[in-house]
Amino acid sequence: MDTLDTLQGLTRTHHCGELTKNDTGTEVTLTGWVSRRRDHGGLIFVDMRDRSGIVQVVFDAAAMGEPAFRKAESLRSEFVTAVVGKVRDRSADTINANLPTGEIEVVVTQLRILNKAKTPPFYIQDGIDTDEMLRLRYRYLDLRRPEMQANLILRHKVAKVMRDYFDAHGFLEIETPMLMKSTPEGARDFLVPSRLNPGNFYALPQSPQIFKQILMVAGMEKYFQIVRCFRDEDLRADRQPEFTQLDIEMSFMSQDEILTLMENMIAEVFAKTLGRKIPTPFLRMPYDEAMERFGSDKPDTRFGMEIKDISPFVGGSDFKVFNSVLENGGEVKVINVEGYADIPRRELDGLVKFAQDHGAKGLAWIQYTQSEGVKSPFKKFYTDETFTKIKDAVGAKTGDLLLVVADKHKVVSEALGALRLEMASRRGLIDDDKLNFLWVVDFPMFEYSEEDKRFKAMHHPFTAPREEDIEKLSGDLASVKAVAYDMVLNGVEVGGGSLRIYRRDLQAKVFAAIGLTEEEAREKFGFMLDAFEYGTPPHGGIAFGLDRLIMLMAKRKSIRDVIAFPKTQSAADVMSHAPSPVDDKQLRELSIRTAVKKKEEKV
Repeated sequence: MDTLDTLQGLTRTHHCGELTKNDTGTEVTLTGWVSRRRDHGGLIFVDMRDRSGIVQVVFDAAAMGEPAFRKAESLRSEFVTAVVGKVRDRSADTINANLPTGEIEVVVTQLRILNKAKTPPFYIQDGIDTDEMLRLRYRYLDLRRPEMQANLILRHKVAKVMRDYFDAHGFLEIETPMLMKSTPEGARDFLVPSRLNPGNFYALPQSPQIFKQILMVAGMEKYFQIVRCFRDEDLRADRQPEFTQLDIEMSFMSQDEILTLMENMIAEVFAKTLGRKIPTPFLRMPYDEAMERFGSDKPDTRFGMEIKDISPFVGGSDFKVFNSVLENGGEVKVINVEGYADIPRRELDGLVKFAQDHGAKGLAWIQYTQSEGVKSPFKKFYTDETFTKIKDAVGAKTGDLLLVVADKHKVVSEALGALRLEMASRRGLIDDDKLNFLWVVDFPMFEYSEEDKRFKAMHHPFTAPREEDIEKLSGDLASVKAVAYDMVLNGVEVGGGSLRIYRRDLQAKVFAAIGLTEEEAREKFGFMLDAFEYGTPPHGGIAFGLDRLIMLMAKRKSIRDVIAFPKTQSAADVMSHAPSPVDDKQLRELSIRTAVKKKEEKV
């Protein structure tokens, strides 16, 4: 039986990816994995990899001797090795310009195979075209790939810069509870049964919102925390059941002061981690303007194609579709897809389906073609002069395509907002290297839920209304604006916050406005209302989705690529097989009986 190689007597002196020409002539000890092996007879070249990168190591039979070289011949992909050798310059014709260490190599004098490896189910390299479920099943191998390690290194650096920034500005990092009271006024809670209090449950926090406000009551003044949060909701690329949030709360600060502090934090993060200069201050755009121009409360401003209203030009005709919409308080709006009047009919039909999938009843269009003039399904209902007026009003020209949606304001905004992003992607209008930040401000305080037939808080019920709108809380809720703000980067909300309610009487009015009785408010938030009776300072805050921010910084499509051990879209961990059944004994200890029958094990 072979004796096991060990690290006894060896101490790693260098990291693979950090060697340079300055190390030429130096004896080094390296440890890592075999990334690639090339056998040239009496010479074996191995790309050796650790977290810092890759370096080429050379095994020369003439220099090492036959027994040692035979060991090198046994090396395979992902074997764990330690080598001792001397750094030398590569000859000019063998330099690898694509590798940071490509000008040097290490000639090995001693090799130890610390562990062998099975053949991996996919290549441990960047840019692999492999099913994501396979990558998640073997996540420990996926995380060996340089691009995945770079994502986690970036994440670490961002978190460190954030901590340093807030420490320098007088903030305290304070932990808040993971086991808390369930307050189901938002997304669905994850519940945790209490063994010591049978029949009672904790909830995992959707955010530390209540506790961070209580910390302001406690006089902490400036709080932050990089914290895990939990929401039991349907998933997509930018959602996970557990996620990480940069949570911040401040006393005695205005909205302007908060936004400036956050802009400077983001600028410092990008400068120190990516070397990117972010201009400040950021553009501030009212919610109503964002919806009117872009059909979204998180507009992507890297390209134009803004939504335009053509209602004044199409009313009062024989076209009943538009007339009916306008008579019922709706609107007719368009986006201009420049230079795409020659769109294939098959693609137009697909866009109709796309618009319907985003809430519209249908989609119309106007093509200003060079050869045939105006082409439109409603052309016969309007004069050439009308189409010219529309063309001038929206800034279109010959060769352009207008996509038209007619409906209620919300439907038009959502459908055209989605079409705007889709067409920009198809037409290659989005510059992935641009970083367009802005603040969306002056959000509505409430939004009406058709399902529950009542108004709900758009952000959360602790958001402060504008002072001039307080008197509307007992009447016109739809017109109440909140002192709320979202930070948007390239069409993605990366952070959101508000000034908070800090008076108990005002908090009670807001609870009443969203349909909570005094008893229900006491049951859900009694401890917070009690705290508000003991001198609560004015305060406000914000929370950033750290996973989402890192995803954008790393130019990834999914937050799963920047989380070490993410869940699938069915909230499962396919590597550890969670969630999983538990023993009946455990359930009895928790006073729980499940209605789900266990699957019979196959014999």
